Amino acid sequence: MPLYVDFNNLQRVPEHKPGTTEVDAAASGGADVHPDYVVDRRSLSLPAHERVSLGTYFNAFPASYWQAHTSVRTVRLTVELEGDATVVVYRSTSRGTANRVSSTRTGSRSAPVVFDLPIASFGDGGWYWFDLAAHSGAVLLTSAEWSVPEPDGFQAGKLSIAVTTFNRPDYCARNLKALGASPDLLPVLHRVIVTDQGTQKVREEAGIDDAAESLGHRLEIVEQANLGGSGGFARGMLETVEDGQSTYVMLLDDDVEMETEGILRAAQFADFTRNPTIVGGHMFNLFERAVMHNFGEAVQPYRFSYGGAENTREGHDFGSSNLRTTPWMHRRVDVDYNGWWMCLIPTEIIRQIGLALPVFIKWDDVEYGIRAKAHGFTTVSLPGAAVWHMPWTEKDDTIDWQAYYHQRNRWVATLIYSPYKRGGRMPKESLGVDARHLLSMQYSAVELRLQALEDVLSGPEHLHRTIGTKLGEVRATRASFDDARVSKDLADFPAVKRSKPPHKGKSPAPARSRSAAVARLIASAAYQVRPVSVAATQNPEAHVAAVDARWWRLAQLDSALVTSSDGTGASWHKRDAQKARELALRSADLHRRLYLRWDELAEQYRAALPDFTSQHAWRQTFELDGTAHGTDAGTGA
Repeated sequence: MPLYVDFNNLQRVPEHKPGTTEVDAAASGGADVHPDYVVDRRSLSLPAHERVSLGTYFNAFPASYWQAHTSVRTVRLTVELEGDATVVVYRSTSRGTANRVSSTRTGSRSAPVVFDLPIASFGDGGWYWFDLAAHSGAVLLTSAEWSVPEPDGFQAGKLSIAVTTFNRPDYCARNLKALGASPDLLPVLHRVIVTDQGTQKVREEAGIDDAAESLGHRLEIVEQANLGGSGGFARGMLETVEDGQSTYVMLLDDDVEMETEGILRAAQFADFTRNPTIVGGHMFNLFERAVMHNFGEAVQPYRFSYGGAENTREGHDFGSSNLRTTPWMHRRVDVDYNGWWMCLIPTEIIRQIGLALPVFIKWDDVEYGIRAKAHGFTTVSLPGAAVWHMPWTEKDDTIDWQAYYHQRNRWVATLIYSPYKRGGRMPKESLGVDARHLLSMQYSAVELRLQALEDVLSGPEHLHRTIGTKLGEVRATRASFDDARVSKDLADFPAVKRSKPPHKGKSPAPARSRSAAVARLIASAAYQVRPVSVAATQNPEAHVAAVDARWWRLAQLDSALVTSSDGTGASWHKRDAQKARELALRSADLHRRLYLRWDELAEQYRAALPDFTSQHAWRQTFELDGTAHGTDAGTGA
C-alpha cells in the first residue's frame, strides 16, 4: 500500500539532518493505513474530512527523468472526482524539499480537474504529485493520469517481452495470464517470447491454455537446452530482432510479480527519449513488498565491481519512509546498467551492439549496460516501473556453483572494459577473495574460481563452446568437496564437540583496526599449515550460523557445521592443510599468469567481443544445441 497511497498528513519533505535517520526526520511512524479506502486499481473512496497523498513511488511523476532524457517540456495531470474536494499539486526539488504548485476545489462540479505543469526546472531531480482532501462529504477519485503531448508524426513503439524460464512453469503461466489480462498493455504488446530451458515444460503446465487464449497470436514458446540466463535472453533478443516488427524487447525474469502498468510506462517513456535508450525497472522484495532492493546500479571502475549507485541506499523500506519523506530519492540517479529482472532494450541498440554476452549467468546484464554506454547509449532506471523478486539476501551465490560464473565473468568484463592498467584493484581483490574462502574452509568455491581463471586464460573461444556443458562440469567438481555437501537433517552429522575451548572463553569478533586485521590474517594463515586435530575429523568443533560464517571466525577452527544461506540444511567444513596449500599455490600462479598476460588477453577479448555477441555466433550456438524456432503456444512448441 505505501507504494500507491500515502496516508501520512505530513506535507513537506523534511531535510535530512546529520545525526538523524530518515525515519526520525520524517516522523512517519504515526500514519494509519486505510486499504479500505481503495475501490480498485484506478479508484479511491475518501471519507469526509480525510486527506491522502498520491506522492508515492507508483503515482508521483518523475519529472527529472523526463527532463533529462526527453524533449517533453510539459505534463498534464487530469483528475476525475465525484464530491467536494480540494486537489493540491506539489513539486519537489533535488534536495528533497516540497513546494506547493497549485490547487483547485471541485465543489459540485463533475468535470475533470486539469493542471498543465512545466517540466523546466528539474535538472538534478524532483517529482510532481498531488494530494486529495475531502470536505464535508465523501469523495470518490474515479481516475487520475499523467499525460504528455505527442509531437507531430508520433507513433508508439511496439513491444516484445522475452521471458527466460527454467523449471518454473507455474510462475510463467501465471505471469503470461497477467499480461493477457492487461487491457492497457495489449495494444502495444506485439509478442511474448518464452524461452523454456527446463525439463518441466511450460506448454504442459495447467493454465497455460488460458494464458495462451488471453494473449492469442502474441505468445510464442521456444524450447532449448539450458544455456542460462544469457542464453535464454539472447534467444529472446534474436527472435525479436529477426522478426523485425518490434521497436523494443523487454527482458523479464520468470519468477517475478509484475505491475503491468510499469511495463507500459517503460515502453511509453522509451517512445519519447531523444535517442534510443535502455529503460529498466526497479526490483522490490517479493517477501516485503514495500522494500526496494536498490534505486540504481553502478560499476565501480577501479575495483570493477557492481552495486548501488552513488547517493542511493539499499533495502529502502517505503513503509517506514515514503517518497515524500525520503530526501535522497528526489535526486535523479544516473546508472551504468539495469538488472535483467525487468529491462527494456530498443532493437536498434541490439542491431548496433549485439546480443548478450555468452556467459550462462552473472554479469551479462552489467556488461550489456557498460557495452551500451561505450557505444553512446544511455540506461535509465525509471521510477514507477518495477517488479517484485526474491531478494539477494536470501542466498549467497558466491560460494555455490555460481562462484565459477561470478569469477570468470567479472574477469572477462574487466579485461574488456577496465580503464586502469591491469584492471586496477580487481586482481588484488580476486586474490583476497580466494584467501578468505581458504580460511573459511570453502575449498569448493576456490576450486571453481581457479577453474574460471584457467578458462579465462584459454581465450574467448571457450565462451560459446562451453556455454551448454560447463554447468555440469561445475556441479560435478563442487560435489566432490565436503563443504558443498548439504544435509537437511543435522542428525546426519556427528555431535558438535570441541576438545580445546575458545581463547579466554570468548567468541571471535571483527578486528577493530586495520593493523589488528592484518595481524589476525597472518596468524590465521599460519594456523592453516598446522596439523588438523584428530578429534576435529571425527566431530565438528562448532555449529556456525550462515550469517556468522566469516573468515575470522572459521579460520580458528579445524572443522565446523555451517548452515546454508537459505537455511535448508548444513554442511561440514573440514580444514585440510594440504588442500589449502595446493589451492593457494594454484591461485597465486594463475593470478600471476593473468597479470603478466593482461594486455594480450585484454586485446583478445576486446577484439572478439563483436563476434561472440553477434547474431551469427548465437545462431550457430542455438543450432549446434539442436534447438528449433518456436511456434504459437496454441499449436505446441
